[in-house]
Amino acid sequence: MSMKIIIFAGGVGTRLWPLSRKNSPKQFEKILGDKSTLQLAVERLRPDFEFSDIHIATGKRYEKIIREQLPQIPADNFIFEPSVRDVGPAVGMAVSIIGKGHPNTPVAILWSDHFVKKERRFREVLHFAEDLVKKNNNSLILIGQRARFANQNLGWIEFGEETAEIRGTKIFKFKKLIYRPTLEQAESFLNQNFAWNPGYFVTTPKFLLSQFEKFTPDLYRGIVKIKDDKSLNRIYPTLEKISFDNAILEKIDPKYVSVIAADLGWSDVGAWEALKEALEKASTENVTKGKVLMTDATDNLVFNYTDQLVVGIDLGKMIVINTDDVLLICHKNSVPKIKKLVEKLENTPHEHLT
Repeated sequence: MSMKIIIFAGGVGTRLWPLSRKNSPKQFEKILGDKSTLQLAVERLRPDFEFSDIHIATGKRYEKIIREQLPQIPADNFIFEPSVRDVGPAVGMAVSIIGKGHPNTPVAILWSDHFVKKERRFREVLHFAEDLVKKNNNSLILIGQRARFANQNLGWIEFGEETAEIRGTKIFKFKKLIYRPTLEQAESFLNQNFAWNPGYFVTTPKFLLSQFEKFTPDLYRGIVKIKDDKSLNRIYPTLEKISFDNAILEKIDPKYVSVIAADLGWSDVGAWEALKEALEKASTENVTKGKVLMTDATDNLVFNYTDQLVVGIDLGKMIVINTDDVLLICHKNSVPKIKKLVEKLENTPHEHLT
């Protein structure tokens, strides 16, 4: 039985505001080239994985745009969440639905808003994780990206000693997760057994649901009752809001978890400075889109989505995003503040811009 893939395409993507908004989140926008990151996430799985084995989980409000962007995915492979309940319930519910017919078939959890340069290597690592889970149904394989710099905006995976090797790719023991470390911590991680955490993992529905039952019994009882759209719409909005890390990964016995730490050319393009790092050939380079003219400027990202010309002089380490109704200007180090600013727009005259 071929591995099943679930690509999660929920979330608003506030850190890519003002391009990403509630009604048009980042995963549906053509940030990289002429295809959305969701479309790219499906494409990079081909030809190793059939469309019939790829499932998409997202919010009900995005049903129309999802079906338009992915007509090749079978209609029954879309899972539409009726409300926002965080990643824990989203993963549990999707895995429970797929697991009803395939309890011991490996399933990979992936995300729609990422950039992966080394697509063949990515598919190879997915197959390695699949093989490990087939050998041991009661296991979970985390896929980490070898760190390129001290990134504060990501989660990190700490791994231990090597336990196996598959065609040159090493498998390690899992130690723990660290979410958004300080700059000092992140810098120290670069020379230790740490990798970035893309949130990718492979396991079996039966094993993962056993961990939900053990650590979040109320949530477990809810998700296993979901059998059709009617029960989904009734039960899902009542489920506890909890992240997957808090629900499972921070509590799971490390003996069940292994880590593959590889260079996938992976980037989280969920924030502007991360998008620049993914696209740049050198850190001093200016990354631009649209009508932009730069003079004596280094290490900037300037994206212009209007017909107006944007000119930058003597700029360094700046983010400039120009849309029809919002102009964002901030330092690269200030990107984490964007989310808080957008939250403050709620219940103000500018709420429509969120």
